[in-house]
Order: sequence, then structure tokens, then C-alpha cells
Amino acid sequence: MAITLDIARDNPNAPTVPAAASLLPGEEKPGLIGLNREELGEALGTIGVPQKQWRMRASQLWHWLYVRGVSDFAQMTNIAKDLRQKLDENFSIARPEIVSEQISVDGTRKWLFRFLPRGAGRPVEVETVYIPEEGRGTLCVSSQVGCTLTCTFCHTGTQKMVRNLTAEEILAQVLLARDRVGDFPDAHTPQGAIVPSEGRLVTNVVMMGMGEPLYNFENVKKALLIASDGDGLSLSKRRITLSTSGVVPEIFRTGDEIGCMLAISLHAVRDELRDVLVPINKKWNIAALLDACRNYPGLSNAKRITFEYVMLKGINDSNKDALDLVRLLKGIPAKINLIPFNPWPGSEYECSDWERIEEFSDIVNRAGYASPIRTPRGRDIFAACGQLKSASERMRKKDRDALTAG
Repeated sequence: MAITLDIARDNPNAPTVPAAASLLPGEEKPGLIGLNREELGEALGTIGVPQKQWRMRASQLWHWLYVRGVSDFAQMTNIAKDLRQKLDENFSIARPEIVSEQISVDGTRKWLFRFLPRGAGRPVEVETVYIPEEGRGTLCVSSQVGCTLTCTFCHTGTQKMVRNLTAEEILAQVLLARDRVGDFPDAHTPQGAIVPSEGRLVTNVVMMGMGEPLYNFENVKKALLIASDGDGLSLSKRRITLSTSGVVPEIFRTGDEIGCMLAISLHAVRDELRDVLVPINKKWNIAALLDACRNYPGLSNAKRITFEYVMLKGINDSNKDALDLVRLLKGIPAKINLIPFNPWPGSEYECSDWERIEEFSDIVNRAGYASPIRTPRGRDIFAACGQLKSASERMRKKDRDALTAG
């Protein structure tokens, strides 16, 4: 049975912030999470720290924020008390509010995080998912509140776009997840939690949550460069994957300026079908998308592009589709992730039969592409691929449907 935790009730020590709705415009203190070192130095200058100290003080803050994972200036014990007090009076490093935490029968965890409105008119919410496996713990991070792409098989696509997440909010998802699974020094892993048996508990980050990362390029870039900084969170760029539905002009920049792994949400081998499943295809078709992939910086057999392919019964799962997929990807160092469709309320699609998925996989494997079938995780808490949507949006839709029915 899946478990839903009321964070405030079940863990009185969980990180919280005042309800965003209680803050008036101009009242919130600027955050330090998400600033690069130069920006941290400039922020320190605004509270009177001499410029000759900026580099040293910024390094101290960087260590406390991203190595030690603290969310209270009082814990920064190698910084003078009067400076800590100034920092606390002028800046924030508090975590956002955790609205809920759900735990699947398979150990997958899904959090609903609430952030400040920042122009949206009311507090906004996003979902983030932690998937534990043997030897690795993968965090699925959101980049936007809602989505503009309206991919017809994806639940997130039914939620209207509200706003981009800031670099601070993207990084906050990583920090909060590490808080909750006990992945910072001196932190404790919750009793009974399913996590890797040794080493770091959050080993991989995938930008595959809510939103299209390349429609929020600058904030995503800034967050991922901080996440991969060797003196901080220190995630290898080979363990950071950005998934895009095909924003072709930003693909080269992703490799050149971020240097992370790339995943393409493909799902069809013909333009007429992809136009329906992934409507951005009408702007940049399959040929343009694959051309951008062939020119991805650093592309090699050691740095392959992952092509994601959701298996939809009677839609894109024939043997001909598999053969055409192999033909399309010829010459691109790639691997193919086959994703059994994860149902959600109101969807018109069905998942392909397991035997059909296995036969499709065999064809792709015989052509030399690694094509693992991504076993659905967290389906019972709507945490699987294509199922993310903020709980408040689900509730608002339920209320609208009830009014319409009445």
C-alpha cells in the first residue's frame, strides 16, 4: 500500500517556511541558493562585506549550502556571529514548503513542493520524484510549473503553463530530496526507507519532471552547473540527464554550455504521428531533431543520446515501427529506453501488451542498440513517467468537473 505523509504532522523537524500566501510583494528576502560564486560575492557586498573578502566568504557559504546542506545561517560555525546575523537579516536559505510526501510500495518517493508566487498570483506547486535502485538513486526534477507542450500521452501536458522555475527552485528540489533521504553529512536516513545500500543516496539527476527544460534554458543551465560543481553538490555531468521534447535551437547549447547527457522524448518514427503525440514536432520535425542530435557536442559511444519511446498499444508499437526506429537512428551513438505507458485519469491510450514490448525490444537490441525496458516505478502514487501533475491542479480539475456535471 502506498503511504502519504503529512509532513508537519509526521515529522515536526522537517524543513518548513512560512506559507507563501502570507508574504506580501517585496517582503520576501532574496535567496542565496542558485547564485554562482560571483553573485554570492556581490550579494555579500550589499551588506558591507569588503570586496577583498568576497571570494573567501562566498567559498564558505558554498560549502555550507551545497556540501553540508544547511538551511540555517546559525549552523555556519566558521563564520563570525555578527556576519551570520547580518546574513539572516538580509537573505534566505530556507527550504520551500513540503506539502506532501508519498511513498510507493516499490520505495519510490514523490514530493509536492510549494514555492512563492513570483508573479503567478498565488503560491505554485511542483512534483519531484526519487527512484531508488540497487547502486543508484535517481531524482526526477521539474523545470516549470505546468507545461506548454500538450503531449497527448502525458498528464503534465494537461496542466496549463504557469511560470518557469528559478535556478533556486530547481536546486531546492535536489536539496530537499537529499534532506528527506538523509544524503547530507550528519543526516539520518528515515528508518525503513528504500535507498542504495552504500555511497551517495542521490546519485543521478534527470530533468524529466514537469515542464520542458529547454524552454527555461538559462535557469536550468545555472542550476545544473551549480549541481555539477566539484566543490559543492558534485554530481558528475555524466549522471545528469536533460530530457527535451525537441527544442532544436537549444540542443547544441545544452551540450556546449552545460555538458550533461541528453535524452530525446521521441515516441514516434513518422511526423504525422509525432505531430499528434508530441505537437512541438510541427515546429521542428523528426529530421531537424535528429540532425541536431548528430551535432550534439561530445557525442560518442561513451556519451550516447538516450531516445525515450513510450509504448502505446496499437499506436506506435508494431515491428515496422521498431525497424523504422533503428533506421532513423543509424549513425547516432544512442540507446533507446522503452517506456510502458503509465495510465492516468482521462487518458485515451493503453499500454502495449508485454509480449509486444518485448518483441519490439528484441528488434532494437538485434540492431545493436541497448534498449532496456523501463519498468514502471511509483505508478500507485502517480509518480511514473508522464504522470506528474501538481496535486492542487488535480483538485481544481476535480472541482471543475463536479461543477460541470452538476
